[in-house]
Amino acid sequence: MTGPGERDGAGRAGGPGVARAGAPKVDVVVPTAGRDSLPALPAALAREGVPRGLGGRLIVVDDRERPERALELDDEVEVVRGPARGPAAARNAGWRAASAEWVAFIDDDVVPELGWAEALLDDIATLDAAVAGSQGRIWVPLPAERPPTDWERNVAGLETARWATADMAFRRAALAAAGGFDERFARAYREDADLALRLRRAGWRLERGERVVCHPVRAADRWVSVRLQAGNADDVLMRALHGPRWREEVCAPRGRLRRHLATAAAGAVAIAAAPARGRLALAGALAWTAGTAELAWARIAPGPRTRGEVVTMVVTSAAIPPAATWHALRGLARRRRLRADTERAPRPRPEAVLLDRDGTLIVDVPYNGDPDRVVPMPGAREALTRLRAAGVRTAVVSNQSGIARGLLTPADVAAVQGRMEALLGPLGPLEFCPHGPGDGCDCRKPAPGLVERAAARLGVEPRECAVVGDIGSDVDAALAAGARPVLVPTPRTRPQEVAAAPERAIDLATAVDILLDGRDPAAAPPTRLSAPGQSRRTPLEAAA
Repeated sequence: MTGPGERDGAGRAGGPGVARAGAPKVDVVVPTAGRDSLPALPAALAREGVPRGLGGRLIVVDDRERPERALELDDEVEVVRGPARGPAAARNAGWRAASAEWVAFIDDDVVPELGWAEALLDDIATLDAAVAGSQGRIWVPLPAERPPTDWERNVAGLETARWATADMAFRRAALAAAGGFDERFARAYREDADLALRLRRAGWRLERGERVVCHPVRAADRWVSVRLQAGNADDVLMRALHGPRWREEVCAPRGRLRRHLATAAAGAVAIAAAPARGRLALAGALAWTAGTAELAWARIAPGPRTRGEVVTMVVTSAAIPPAATWHALRGLARRRRLRADTERAPRPRPEAVLLDRDGTLIVDVPYNGDPDRVVPMPGAREALTRLRAAGVRTAVVSNQSGIARGLLTPADVAAVQGRMEALLGPLGPLEFCPHGPGDGCDCRKPAPGLVERAAARLGVEPRECAVVGDIGSDVDAALAAGARPVLVPTPRTRPQEVAAAPERAIDLATAVDILLDGRDPAAAPPTRLSAPGQSRRTPLEAAA
């Protein structure tokens, strides 16, 4: 299949199946509910030399609810069992099983154009450390002999959609920093825009690449446009999470919900007033007819206007306004229920508290390997004493990239830990990451590895732990592992990191109060931050 983005693959370093020297490694993740189009995708990727040509793995997430038999795929394809809770949860299962520096998501109903893998490497090779993701280009082939149908135009909207995960590559550290996709978005709708907004507000950038996938228009029945109105519930959630201007930020069209509400309301008035057969019933009926006719013509006019298409547009245009209204109201009810549940839910005392080292337990001295330079943070000893008295286990989780930079040794880190325990008392196990920002490990915060390892050494689950730290990568590592984060800002904490933190405290003692007593974190204002621009760190540089 050829299209506007086709490449001939010329100039590949080593040809298909040979990883390009010095290129970042990429795992490709394909979530699937078992669509018939799936088997063709691994074959098309194999033509591109995937996974070997990208230096990573090809992971298919089998997200079928009740699979009757295993997926029949090539031996090079790794299959991960998904939770069957929708695309967001399936993608989370995929990237958490991945290990490469980059994770490329591709849908099971697309076909990569020739040269896709090489173009992917070109797209991400020159991106700086502040770029979280690269979006591919989507081509939707439409019939040349006639105007497209309403359904075909709907699918063609993917060509201009922002951050669509039909072909989207993310830096794995960025996914960990954001905690992955929000699984409250249970359909393949808005979960990609939500993730993009969270990443951008945390200081990351997203770029558009040049690689191309073809997204054919799959067959759909007459009622597909009515079922798509379920997305109105997700739009309510987007507004709750990101404010009234979220559409502008993701360049999403305004939509017709207000018109649908008006048309549905007019129909309801006509039905309710019908027994009286008065002017109110007539006015409602006329308004409903006008609204339905306007919607039908807006969908019929640009299309092929065949008999079947016209009938479908008329029938579904009568059904769409009440369906849209129902789903919008359902979204509002879910929003209120989630808020009420959150307000009522008690916050259980954590089984363990995992503490960042520099800036949280001791004064931050960059790349310090000298025990004599260890100075406890104010109130740290008292806070730790209270945790021990409450029977809450502790551990230390710390990025130590000075080892990778040749400025420290593991022995230096151990010596500093010994001095800390002499000043602060027993701290529990130490888990530290010796890697640098570009090493692509799974332990360097904001990745969840340190949190998971410390929890395992303490014999608890990450979800039973709290993580206390002073910068956004501490919060993001906790969220990625399923732990509870509490941010204790210092002058080096970025304002957007403070704004994004679910809970924050003015100092370590207050953080312990929140965790042990359930004290309202909103009553604890953050410390004064440095002036904007004083601390300019990329997200990957945030935790040295």
